[in-house]
Amino acid sequence: MDTTPDVDADVVVVGAGCAGTAAALKLAQAGLSVIVIDRGDTPGAKNLSGGVLYTHAATDLFDGFLAHAPVERVITRNVVQFLNAGSGVAIDYRDQALEGNAVSVLRARLDPWLAAQCESAGAMVMPGVRVDRLVIEDAGGQRRVLGVEAGGDTLRCHHVVAADGVNSFLSRAAGLRSAPRPNQLAVGIKSTVALDAAAIEARFGVSGHEGAAFAVVGDCTEGIGGGGFLYTNRESVSIGVVLRLDDLAASGKTSSDVHDRFLAHPLVAPYLKGGELLEYGCHLVAEGGLAMVGEIAMDGLVVVGDAAGLTLNTGLTVRGMDLAMASGAAAAEAIAAGQANGEAAGIGADYRRRLFASFVGKDMETYAKAPAFLERRRLYGAYGDLAASVLRGAFLHDRRPRRHLASVAWGALRGSGIGLSKVAGDGLAGVRAL
Repeated sequence: MDTTPDVDADVVVVGAGCAGTAAALKLAQAGLSVIVIDRGDTPGAKNLSGGVLYTHAATDLFDGFLAHAPVERVITRNVVQFLNAGSGVAIDYRDQALEGNAVSVLRARLDPWLAAQCESAGAMVMPGVRVDRLVIEDAGGQRRVLGVEAGGDTLRCHHVVAADGVNSFLSRAAGLRSAPRPNQLAVGIKSTVALDAAAIEARFGVSGHEGAAFAVVGDCTEGIGGGGFLYTNRESVSIGVVLRLDDLAASGKTSSDVHDRFLAHPLVAPYLKGGELLEYGCHLVAEGGLAMVGEIAMDGLVVVGDAAGLTLNTGLTVRGMDLAMASGAAAAEAIAAGQANGEAAGIGADYRRRLFASFVGKDMETYAKAPAFLERRRLYGAYGDLAASVLRGAFLHDRRPRRHLASVAWGALRGSGIGLSKVAGDGLAGVRAL
């Protein structure tokens, strides 16, 4: 450990979310002095996000995570649905092999628990403090981060971990990142609706600790790039939409109206019947994939989690929390190794190497084409209508003679206006992207 009298701590972590607490935990376990600063009155107070947490990173980091963390339900049912104006076509996937693979969480409950684990390991957590700026030294053209200023005080350290979310003013102030483009951001609008456990289990076909996760595309966003989501908690459901900013602006619609219309959809409203609204809000979401990552370190500073653009939307799953935890761990390992070896100048490069050698970097590379593929407008209406048209021809038995399914599908395709070449092109692009 390279603690010297001129610093207040070896490391200052800004942000007590999934990425920041993961970094702080591993740093404290490595014997470094760590201060975690969060602007919320309590960790998680400013964090609207929640939903599905894929657990592999959490169980690696936090002992007894599944047994002791305040998770909501274990996701055993995954539904991917094309939602149309009056119909829905869905894939309903259940598998015992998924037991423990993912859980639903509410961050206002989870984040304080994560912070408490950091404190137990020796980190100091300081909630209710807003960081004003980085302290940067420029000596002969060599810039180095020496700490942060917060509330009129200066905290000096060997390294700052920027875990300050998708808008990361720290990484932008350091010149590592520019403002994201509108097509690299989305706005998530979420409601949490109280329902008793018995109603949740009956409506979603789950029991005990089991839960369901719905990924919805189509009429839920009124043709705007993005999707809808619905996750079961112990005694509530989290439901809402994620709308790509550029497409939302071009549509002339308001995010709140799109959200409210989704909740009132005839195939969605029955899930919420009789529920009480507990929470409503919105939050920016990174949607740019690998192209949004860019520079993630400089001398004295590493950037992790959402602040580094580490989120993945494949249309089937949306991941951020597991990537955040693993990136925080990779950053901590690089800092601890650099401190131990006295090679602070190489920490940034070591962090990037560790990150891209892990599943985080590998998955970001695998799905690098996903954001561009998900910008195809046909995904948000035309394909759902086409699928419903084919199935209507198979299931609607009236007085007309039946036709072979191939004939029904061909007729639906011709009537859709999409065209076989576009279907083939989209299919090939989807295989390459997803």
